[in-house]
Amino acid sequence: MAPFAVLFLAGLLLASPSWARKPPPQKSPIEKISTQGDFDPGQFAGKWFLVGVASECLYLRENGYRVEATNVVVSEADGGSLRFSTFRPLEGICWNIKQSYFAHKTPGRFLLKGRGVPVEVVVGETDYSTYAILYFQKNRRISAKLYGRTAQVATSVLKKFEAAMTALGFSDDLIFYYPVYGFCSSTDQFHVLDETKYTG
Repeated sequence: MAPFAVLFLAGLLLASPSWARKPPPQKSPIEKISTQGDFDPGQFAGKWFLVGVASECLYLRENGYRVEATNVVVSEADGGSLRFSTFRPLEGICWNIKQSYFAHKTPGRFLLKGRGVPVEVVVGETDYSTYAILYFQKNRRISAKLYGRTAQVATSVLKKFEAAMTALGFSDDLIFYYPVYGFCSSTDQFHVLDETKYTG
């Protein structure tokens, strides 16, 4: 083969067309969200009240006025993972939903495994003593929750949450606030939904 032809073929291989090159993998939306620095699962453990949710969920958009008072008890598990026990009334009956948030190699990042698609979770901001903002990603769609150590949080915390949600593109009608009364603190053995068995 003539030297010119060899050089020409080599040039074609090096300058392959755009359709032949793999595009760089896109960052998922939740990867762009920073975690709470030096996140400490031990300090995060304890009781929290669900104050607000930002979500494009169609059910919430149609039934946001029907949300029920919800509180969680968080405990630290092996390797920095977290266990959530979420207490909420459903048609007048208290339910306890148990879930495992498996620790990621980056502190403050978790994977919530259940019967459906795994959910990526980020503790974006918390002072451990009054509030926490958590972000959730399922199928590349983001939602967020504001928790408080008490059912009502300071106006400054609400403004902080709303500003963070605006930065993510959530309009006011996609932020839902939860009741500050009617909480469950316990339930019987027949109303426990145990999702901690899902580990794969």
